[in-house]
Amino acid sequence: MKIIDAHIHFSKIATFEKAARHNGVDYSLEGILAEGKRNQIVAGICMGLSETKEGTFPDKQAKTPMGHDLGALPPDFYYCAGINPHSLSPDAMTKLELALQGSDCAGIKIYAGYYHYMVTSVKYEPVYRLAMKYDLPVVIHSGDTYSDSGLLKYSHPLTIDQLAVRYPEMKIVIAHLGNPWLMDTAELLYKNKNVYADLSGLMVGDKSTITRFTAQELFLNMFRTALILADSYDKLIFGTDWPLIPIDAYIGFIQQIIPIEHHQAVFYDNALRVFERINAGQRFEN
Repeated sequence: MKIIDAHIHFSKIATFEKAARHNGVDYSLEGILAEGKRNQIVAGICMGLSETKEGTFPDKQAKTPMGHDLGALPPDFYYCAGINPHSLSPDAMTKLELALQGSDCAGIKIYAGYYHYMVTSVKYEPVYRLAMKYDLPVVIHSGDTYSDSGLLKYSHPLTIDQLAVRYPEMKIVIAHLGNPWLMDTAELLYKNKNVYADLSGLMVGDKSTITRFTAQELFLNMFRTALILADSYDKLIFGTDWPLIPIDAYIGFIQQIIPIEHHQAVFYDNALRVFERINAGQRFEN
């Protein structure tokens, strides 16, 4: 089965590099190519992110748009331009628009919770206007933050409801299924036609972590129940949050919570519909 990993990281972030070493992941161009080949990953989307000094993510000094600096993107990989709300000067917005015009840019990433602004803040309005101008999805971090400095009141998925109603033409992807607020995210998927969710980062750790948690039916049923309520398998997108988890083990986990009749949609088809630039004549479609 061909798979699109719609949520990976490809930036020199100290906490990610430390996690990769702990998880037995080779966090490099060679590493993602090897894992991708083993797992039939035919395309990927990297979340734009940067830090000006080691260990400063979420970095208030990072320039918008944030991109990737671990190396050149692998073939058939794209990125979402990362937004630092502290860095949205007119010059930054000009550079963001130029980035969005590039064929390797598949969307925009908002780091809600990491940066202490509501997604409905006026700070983000120029960003959303550009997203709609170029018909690009906006991926919004939601749920738990991989940083002690994050504030959950900014990353709760219910904050996205107002945004979805305000901009009904803008495609919004709730990252991480809003974990642990799964039922809230399920309601947003059910209610709002323009809201989608990716399944990345529902667990982080090494393969033993996945084995330990997936051995518990109550853990798996927590996700299954939310997905039944959402009744929106056409709006769920596979992602891993690599390098925070090994790709092969994470695929196995997602296969356990998604009914087999929806695997093709969740692991491949839905990403092509939401991130339309991936679908523009790419050779892996042949």
